[in-house]
Amino acid sequence: MKLRIFIFLLPLLLLSTTTNAHNITHILAKHPDLSTFNHYLTITHLAAEINRRRTITVAAIDNAAMNDLLAKHFSLYTLKNILSLHVFADYFGAKKLHQITKGSTTTSSLFQATGEAAGTSGYVNITDMKGGKVGFNPVDSDSDQPMATYVKSIEELPYNISVIQISHGLSSPEAEAPTASPTDLNLTSLMAKQGCLAFSELITAQGADDTFTQSVEGGLTIFCPSDETLKSFMPRYKNLTKEGKTSLLLYHGVPLYNSLGMLRSSNGLMNTLATEGANKYDFTIQNDGDDVKVQTKIVTATIKGTLIDEDPLAVYKIDKVLLPRELFKTAPPSPAPKSPKSKRGSTEDDDEADAPGPAEDDSDLVADSTSNDGNRFRGGELLSVGFSLFVGILMCIF
Repeated sequence: MKLRIFIFLLPLLLLSTTTNAHNITHILAKHPDLSTFNHYLTITHLAAEINRRRTITVAAIDNAAMNDLLAKHFSLYTLKNILSLHVFADYFGAKKLHQITKGSTTTSSLFQATGEAAGTSGYVNITDMKGGKVGFNPVDSDSDQPMATYVKSIEELPYNISVIQISHGLSSPEAEAPTASPTDLNLTSLMAKQGCLAFSELITAQGADDTFTQSVEGGLTIFCPSDETLKSFMPRYKNLTKEGKTSLLLYHGVPLYNSLGMLRSSNGLMNTLATEGANKYDFTIQNDGDDVKVQTKIVTATIKGTLIDEDPLAVYKIDKVLLPRELFKTAPPSPAPKSPKSKRGSTEDDDEADAPGPAEDDSDLVADSTSNDGNRFRGGELLSVGFSLFVGILMCIF
Protein backbone atom coordinates (compact mmCIF):
# COMPACT_ATOMS: atom_id res chain seq x y z
CA MET A 1 0.00 0.00 0.00
CA LYS A 2 2.78 2.39 0.92
CA LEU A 3 4.56 1.64 -2.35
CA ARG A 4 1.41 2.41 -4.34
CA ILE A 5 1.03 5.77 -2.60
CA PHE A 6 4.69 6.53 -3.27
CA ILE A 7 4.28 5.72 -6.97
CA PHE A 8 1.15 7.90 -7.08
CA LEU A 9 2.90 10.88 -5.46
CA LEU A 10 6.15 10.63 -7.41
CA PRO A 11 4.76 12.32 -10.57
CA LEU A 12 3.62 15.27 -8.44
CA LEU A 13 7.18 15.79 -7.25
CA LEU A 14 8.53 15.44 -10.77
CA LEU A 15 5.94 17.91 -12.01
CA SER A 16 6.98 20.48 -9.42
CA THR A 17 10.62 20.24 -10.52
CA THR A 18 9.68 21.22 -14.07
CA THR A 19 8.79 24.71 -12.89
CA ASN A 20 12.48 25.63 -12.84
CA ALA A 21 13.38 28.04 -15.60
CA HIS A 22 15.39 26.91 -18.60
CA ASN A 23 18.99 28.04 -19.01
CA ILE A 24 20.02 28.89 -22.57
CA THR A 25 23.70 29.08 -21.60
CA HIS A 26 23.68 25.50 -20.32
CA ILE A 27 21.75 24.26 -23.35
CA LEU A 28 24.17 25.78 -25.85
CA ALA A 29 27.24 24.76 -23.82
CA LYS A 30 26.65 21.17 -24.97
CA HIS A 31 27.38 22.25 -28.55
CA PRO A 32 30.93 23.61 -29.11
CA ASP A 33 30.08 24.70 -32.66
CA LEU A 34 27.62 27.22 -31.15
CA SER A 35 30.05 28.58 -28.53
CA THR A 36 30.53 32.02 -30.10
CA PHE A 37 26.78 32.60 -30.34
CA ASN A 38 26.46 31.44 -26.73
CA HIS A 39 29.23 33.80 -25.63
CA TYR A 40 27.62 36.87 -27.17
CA LEU A 41 24.21 36.03 -25.74
CA THR A 42 25.87 36.27 -22.34
CA ILE A 43 27.86 39.49 -22.74
CA THR A 44 24.92 41.32 -24.36
CA HIS A 45 22.68 40.16 -21.47
CA LEU A 46 20.27 38.49 -23.89
CA ALA A 47 20.80 35.16 -22.11
CA ALA A 48 19.18 36.52 -18.94
CA GLU A 49 16.23 37.86 -20.95
CA ILE A 50 15.79 34.48 -22.68
CA ASN A 51 15.95 32.60 -19.38
CA ARG A 52 13.19 34.64 -17.75
CA ARG A 53 10.70 34.15 -20.60
CA ARG A 54 8.33 31.19 -20.47
CA THR A 55 7.67 30.70 -24.19
CA ILE A 56 10.60 31.35 -26.48
CA THR A 57 12.48 30.11 -29.57
CA VAL A 58 16.20 30.72 -30.06
CA ALA A 59 17.52 30.47 -33.62
CA ALA A 60 21.24 29.85 -33.04
CA ILE A 61 23.97 30.14 -35.66
CA ASP A 62 27.29 28.29 -35.69
CA ASN A 63 30.74 29.76 -35.14
CA ALA A 64 31.40 30.28 -38.84
CA ALA A 65 28.21 32.30 -39.26
CA MET A 66 29.02 34.32 -36.13
CA ASN A 67 32.50 35.06 -37.49
CA ASP A 68 30.91 36.47 -40.66
CA LEU A 69 28.77 38.71 -38.47
CA LEU A 70 31.66 39.81 -36.25
CA ALA A 71 33.77 40.63 -39.32
CA LYS A 72 31.47 43.63 -39.91
CA HIS A 73 32.76 45.19 -36.67
CA PHE A 74 29.41 46.18 -35.21
CA SER A 75 29.43 47.77 -31.77
CA LEU A 76 28.33 45.50 -28.93
CA TYR A 77 25.08 47.43 -28.64
CA THR A 78 24.27 47.06 -32.34
CA LEU A 79 25.24 43.39 -32.15
CA LYS A 80 22.71 42.94 -29.37
CA ASN A 81 19.96 44.28 -31.65
CA ILE A 82 21.00 41.86 -34.40
CA LEU A 83 21.11 38.85 -32.07
CA SER A 84 17.72 39.90 -30.66
CA LEU A 85 16.29 39.10 -34.10
CA HIS A 86 17.27 35.47 -33.45
CA VAL A 87 15.00 35.17 -30.40
CA PHE A 88 11.31 34.68 -31.20
CA ALA A 89 8.53 35.40 -28.70
CA ASP A 90 6.74 32.13 -29.53
CA TYR A 91 7.45 28.40 -29.49
CA PHE A 92 8.56 26.80 -32.78
CA GLY A 93 9.68 23.20 -32.43
CA ALA A 94 10.71 21.12 -35.45
CA LYS A 95 7.21 19.69 -35.89
CA LYS A 96 5.51 23.08 -35.74
CA LEU A 97 7.97 24.57 -38.23
CA HIS A 98 7.01 21.95 -40.82
CA GLN A 99 3.29 22.33 -40.18
CA ILE A 100 2.88 26.10 -40.43
CA THR A 101 -0.69 27.02 -41.38
CA LYS A 102 -0.87 28.26 -44.99
CA GLY A 103 2.88 27.71 -45.27
CA SER A 104 3.94 31.04 -43.77
CA THR A 105 3.69 33.01 -40.53
CA THR A 106 5.18 36.12 -38.95
CA THR A 107 6.53 36.20 -35.40
CA SER A 108 7.90 38.99 -33.23
CA SER A 109 11.45 38.91 -31.94
CA LEU A 110 13.09 40.36 -28.86
CA PHE A 111 14.33 43.21 -31.06
CA GLN A 112 10.72 44.21 -31.63
CA ALA A 113 9.65 43.49 -28.04
CA THR A 114 12.27 45.77 -26.49
CA GLY A 115 10.91 48.81 -28.31
CA GLU A 116 14.20 49.41 -30.13
CA ALA A 117 12.67 48.53 -33.51
CA ALA A 118 10.50 50.99 -35.41
CA GLY A 119 7.37 49.99 -37.33
CA THR A 120 7.45 46.39 -38.54
CA SER A 121 11.18 46.03 -37.90
CA GLY A 122 11.87 43.21 -35.50
CA TYR A 123 9.30 40.84 -37.02
CA VAL A 124 10.51 37.69 -38.77
CA ASN A 125 8.77 35.77 -41.57
CA ILE A 126 8.92 31.97 -41.24
CA THR A 127 8.12 30.02 -44.43
CA ASP A 128 7.61 26.29 -44.86
CA MET A 129 9.11 25.82 -48.32
CA LYS A 130 9.07 22.91 -50.77
CA GLY A 131 11.42 20.03 -50.19
CA GLY A 132 11.07 20.14 -46.43
CA LYS A 133 13.01 23.38 -46.01
CA VAL A 134 11.98 26.16 -43.63
CA GLY A 135 13.14 29.72 -44.27
CA PHE A 136 13.61 32.69 -41.91
CA ASN A 137 13.75 36.30 -43.06
CA PRO A 138 13.27 39.59 -41.16
CA VAL A 139 10.31 41.56 -42.53
CA ASP A 140 12.48 44.59 -43.34
CA SER A 141 15.58 42.74 -44.58
CA ASP A 142 17.35 43.78 -47.78
CA SER A 143 15.92 42.07 -50.86
CA ASP A 144 19.34 40.72 -51.87
CA GLN A 145 19.97 39.11 -48.50
CA PRO A 146 19.79 35.29 -48.71
CA MET A 147 17.12 33.62 -46.62
CA ALA A 148 18.38 31.68 -43.62
CA THR A 149 17.12 28.09 -43.49
CA TYR A 150 16.41 25.58 -40.74
CA VAL A 151 19.32 23.21 -40.06
CA LYS A 152 18.30 21.13 -37.04
CA SER A 153 16.71 21.12 -33.61
CA ILE A 154 19.14 21.59 -30.72
CA GLU A 155 16.76 21.11 -27.80
CA GLU A 156 13.01 21.34 -27.26
CA LEU A 157 11.00 21.65 -24.05
CA PRO A 158 7.41 21.95 -25.32
CA TYR A 159 5.97 24.56 -25.02
CA ASN A 160 8.58 26.35 -23.03
CA ILE A 161 11.73 26.76 -25.09
CA SER A 162 12.86 25.56 -28.50
CA VAL A 163 16.48 25.98 -29.54
CA ILE A 164 17.08 25.46 -33.25
CA GLN A 165 20.01 26.05 -35.57
CA ILE A 166 19.67 28.09 -38.76
CA SER A 167 22.09 28.37 -41.66
CA HIS A 168 23.25 31.96 -41.21
CA GLY A 169 22.55 35.16 -39.31
CA LEU A 170 19.42 37.28 -39.53
CA SER A 171 19.72 41.01 -39.92
CA SER A 172 18.01 44.14 -41.18
CA PRO A 173 18.89 47.80 -41.80
CA GLU A 174 17.10 48.78 -38.57
CA ALA A 175 18.94 46.22 -36.47
CA GLU A 176 22.30 47.13 -38.03
CA ALA A 177 21.83 50.87 -37.48
CA PRO A 178 24.65 52.30 -35.34
CA THR A 179 23.73 52.30 -31.65
CA ALA A 180 25.50 54.71 -29.34
CA SER A 181 27.21 53.51 -26.21
CA PRO A 182 25.21 54.35 -23.06
CA THR A 183 28.15 56.45 -21.85
CA ASP A 184 27.74 58.68 -24.92
CA LEU A 185 24.03 59.24 -24.41
CA ASN A 186 22.47 62.38 -23.02
CA LEU A 187 20.49 61.00 -20.10
CA THR A 188 17.97 63.79 -19.81
CA SER A 189 17.34 63.80 -23.58
CA LEU A 190 16.82 60.04 -23.52
CA MET A 191 14.24 60.30 -20.75
CA ALA A 192 12.54 63.31 -22.31
CA LYS A 193 11.98 61.48 -25.59
CA GLN A 194 10.50 58.37 -23.97
CA GLY A 195 7.80 59.57 -21.61
CA CYS A 196 9.87 60.95 -18.73
CA LEU A 197 10.16 64.59 -19.81
CA ALA A 198 8.91 65.98 -16.48
CA PHE A 199 11.41 63.93 -14.45
CA SER A 200 14.31 64.92 -16.74
CA GLU A 201 13.37 68.60 -16.39
CA LEU A 202 13.37 68.31 -12.59
CA ILE A 203 16.82 66.69 -12.66
CA THR A 204 18.20 69.49 -14.80
CA ALA A 205 16.50 72.29 -12.85
CA GLN A 206 17.77 70.90 -9.55
CA GLY A 207 21.32 70.44 -10.85
CA ALA A 208 21.25 66.69 -10.20
CA ASP A 209 22.02 65.78 -13.82
CA ASP A 210 25.78 65.87 -13.21
CA THR A 211 25.50 63.26 -10.45
CA PHE A 212 23.48 60.94 -12.69
CA THR A 213 25.79 61.41 -15.68
CA GLN A 214 28.98 60.87 -13.68
CA SER A 215 27.56 57.63 -12.28
CA VAL A 216 26.94 55.98 -15.67
CA GLU A 217 30.47 54.76 -16.28
CA GLY A 218 30.56 52.83 -13.02
CA GLY A 219 27.04 51.41 -13.55
CA LEU A 220 23.67 53.09 -13.07
CA THR A 221 20.01 52.07 -12.86
CA ILE A 222 17.34 54.79 -12.95
CA PHE A 223 13.67 54.36 -12.07
CA CYS A 224 11.90 57.14 -13.93
CA PRO A 225 8.34 58.18 -12.96
CA SER A 226 6.13 58.76 -15.99
CA ASP A 227 4.92 62.26 -16.88
CA GLU A 228 1.38 61.40 -15.79
CA THR A 229 2.62 60.22 -12.40
CA LEU A 230 4.72 63.32 -11.74
CA LYS A 231 1.92 65.71 -12.71
CA SER A 232 -0.22 64.70 -9.71
CA PHE A 233 2.82 64.65 -7.41
CA MET A 234 4.11 68.18 -8.16
CA PRO A 235 2.19 70.00 -5.34
CA ARG A 236 4.00 67.83 -2.78
CA TYR A 237 7.34 68.15 -4.58
CA LYS A 238 7.14 71.97 -4.42
CA ASN A 239 6.73 71.78 -0.64
CA LEU A 240 10.11 70.08 -0.21
CA THR A 241 13.26 72.02 0.67
CA LYS A 242 15.98 72.40 -1.94
CA GLU A 243 18.00 69.63 -0.28
CA GLY A 244 14.88 67.46 -0.04
CA LYS A 245 14.16 67.85 -3.76
CA THR A 246 17.71 66.81 -4.64
CA SER A 247 17.54 63.80 -2.33
CA LEU A 248 14.19 62.74 -3.80
CA LEU A 249 15.54 62.85 -7.37
CA LEU A 250 18.75 60.98 -6.46
CA TYR A 251 16.61 58.41 -4.63
CA HIS A 252 15.44 57.23 -8.06
CA GLY A 253 18.98 56.19 -9.05
CA VAL A 254 20.93 53.08 -8.03
CA PRO A 255 24.73 53.23 -8.49
CA LEU A 256 24.84 49.77 -10.07
CA TYR A 257 23.77 48.40 -13.43
CA ASN A 258 20.76 46.09 -13.14
CA SER A 259 19.28 44.55 -16.25
CA LEU A 260 15.60 43.63 -16.15
CA GLY A 261 16.63 39.99 -15.94
CA MET A 262 18.85 40.74 -12.96
CA LEU A 263 16.03 42.58 -11.19
CA ARG A 264 13.66 39.67 -11.82
CA SER A 265 16.10 37.11 -10.46
CA SER A 266 16.93 38.88 -7.22
CA ASN A 267 15.07 40.54 -4.36
CA GLY A 268 16.36 42.69 -1.54
CA LEU A 269 17.45 46.12 -0.37
CA MET A 270 19.23 48.54 -2.68
CA ASN A 271 21.15 51.67 -1.81
CA THR A 272 20.53 54.73 -3.96
CA LEU A 273 22.42 57.80 -5.11
CA ALA A 274 20.83 59.60 -2.14
CA THR A 275 22.31 57.16 0.39
CA GLU A 276 24.87 58.98 2.55
CA GLY A 277 26.07 58.29 6.06
CA ALA A 278 23.16 57.74 8.43
CA ASN A 279 20.67 58.59 5.69
CA LYS A 280 19.72 55.15 4.38
CA TYR A 281 17.52 56.21 1.48
CA ASP A 282 17.13 52.59 0.39
CA PHE A 283 14.28 50.57 -1.07
CA THR A 284 13.46 46.94 -1.79
CA ILE A 285 13.16 45.16 -5.12
CA GLN A 286 10.38 42.56 -5.01
CA ASN A 287 9.31 40.28 -7.85
CA ASP A 288 5.64 39.56 -8.47
CA GLY A 289 5.46 37.01 -11.26
CA ASP A 290 6.89 38.76 -14.31
CA ASP A 291 6.41 42.18 -12.69
CA VAL A 292 9.22 43.94 -10.88
CA LYS A 293 8.13 46.13 -7.98
CA VAL A 294 10.10 48.80 -6.16
CA GLN A 295 8.99 49.07 -2.53
CA THR A 296 9.78 51.95 -0.21
CA LYS A 297 8.40 52.19 3.32
CA ILE A 298 5.73 54.47 1.86
CA VAL A 299 4.82 53.35 -1.65
CA THR A 300 5.14 50.45 -4.09
CA ALA A 301 5.87 51.22 -7.75
CA THR A 302 5.87 48.81 -10.70
CA ILE A 303 8.19 48.87 -13.70
CA LYS A 304 6.04 49.58 -16.74
CA GLY A 305 8.63 49.94 -19.50
CA THR A 306 12.31 50.03 -20.43
CA LEU A 307 13.90 53.16 -21.87
CA ILE A 308 17.34 51.57 -22.20
CA ASP A 309 18.98 48.40 -20.88
CA GLU A 310 22.59 48.42 -22.06
CA ASP A 311 25.41 47.71 -19.62
CA PRO A 312 26.40 49.95 -17.79
CA LEU A 313 23.08 51.86 -17.96
CA ALA A 314 19.46 50.84 -17.41
CA VAL A 315 16.51 53.23 -17.27
CA TYR A 316 13.03 51.95 -16.41
CA LYS A 317 9.70 53.76 -16.41
CA ILE A 318 7.66 53.31 -13.21
CA ASP A 319 4.06 54.12 -12.37
CA LYS A 320 4.62 55.96 -9.06
CA VAL A 321 7.07 58.41 -7.56
CA LEU A 322 9.37 56.67 -5.07
CA LEU A 323 8.86 58.23 -1.64
CA PRO A 324 11.62 57.68 0.97
CA ARG A 325 10.81 57.44 4.67
CA GLU A 326 13.43 60.13 5.28
CA LEU A 327 11.26 62.72 3.52
CA PHE A 328 7.69 61.46 3.86
CA LYS A 329 5.66 60.09 6.75
CA THR A 330 3.66 56.91 6.40
CA ALA A 331 0.20 57.67 5.10
CA PRO A 332 -2.62 57.32 7.67
CA PRO A 333 -5.30 54.67 7.07
CA SER A 334 -7.96 55.73 4.61
CA PRO A 335 -11.20 56.78 6.40
CA ALA A 336 -14.23 54.54 6.08
CA PRO A 337 -16.59 55.65 3.30
CA LYS A 338 -19.51 57.78 4.49
CA SER A 339 -23.10 56.98 3.73
CA PRO A 340 -24.55 59.52 1.27
CA LYS A 341 -27.63 59.86 3.55
CA SER A 342 -25.57 60.62 6.65
CA LYS A 343 -25.96 64.15 7.98
CA ARG A 344 -23.44 64.60 10.73
CA GLY A 345 -21.83 67.66 12.08
CA SER A 346 -18.13 68.12 12.44
CA THR A 347 -16.63 65.19 14.37
CA GLU A 348 -13.23 63.90 15.27
CA ASP A 349 -13.49 61.42 12.40
CA ASP A 350 -14.29 64.24 10.00
CA ASP A 351 -11.25 66.16 11.17
CA GLU A 352 -9.04 63.16 10.56
CA ALA A 353 -10.51 62.58 7.13
CA ASP A 354 -9.97 66.23 6.13
CA ALA A 355 -6.55 66.55 7.69
CA PRO A 356 -3.81 67.11 5.10
CA GLY A 357 -1.62 64.09 4.59
CA PRO A 358 1.50 63.39 2.57
CA ALA A 359 -0.61 62.41 -0.44
CA GLU A 360 -3.91 63.19 -2.04
CA ASP A 361 -4.56 59.48 -2.48
CA ASP A 362 -3.53 57.30 0.45
CA SER A 363 -3.63 54.22 -1.73
CA ASP A 364 -0.66 55.63 -3.63
CA LEU A 365 1.37 55.90 -0.46
CA VAL A 366 0.74 52.67 1.39
CA ALA A 367 3.27 50.02 0.39
CA ASP A 368 1.53 47.08 -1.18
CA SER A 369 3.54 43.91 -0.67
CA THR A 370 0.77 41.72 -1.96
CA SER A 371 0.50 40.50 -5.51
CA ASN A 372 -2.21 41.63 -7.88
CA ASP A 373 -2.69 37.94 -8.36
CA GLY A 374 -2.12 36.71 -4.83
CA ASN A 375 -2.86 33.06 -5.60
CA ARG A 376 -0.17 32.80 -8.25
CA PHE A 377 3.01 31.00 -7.23
CA ARG A 378 6.34 31.58 -8.87
CA GLY A 379 8.30 28.56 -10.05
CA GLY A 380 10.67 28.45 -7.09
CA GLU A 381 7.84 28.76 -4.58
CA LEU A 382 5.87 25.96 -6.21
CA LEU A 383 8.91 23.70 -6.20
CA SER A 384 9.55 24.40 -2.50
CA VAL A 385 5.94 23.86 -1.48
CA GLY A 386 5.59 20.73 -3.62
CA PHE A 387 8.75 19.21 -2.22
CA SER A 388 7.78 20.01 1.39
CA LEU A 389 4.34 18.41 0.96
CA PHE A 390 5.90 15.37 -0.65
CA VAL A 391 8.43 14.85 2.15
CA GLY A 392 5.75 15.42 4.80
CA ILE A 393 3.45 12.80 3.28
CA LEU A 394 6.28 10.29 3.02
CA MET A 395 7.14 10.77 6.70
CA CYS A 396 3.53 10.07 7.63
CA ILE A 397 3.44 6.95 5.46
CA PHE A 398 6.71 5.40 6.50
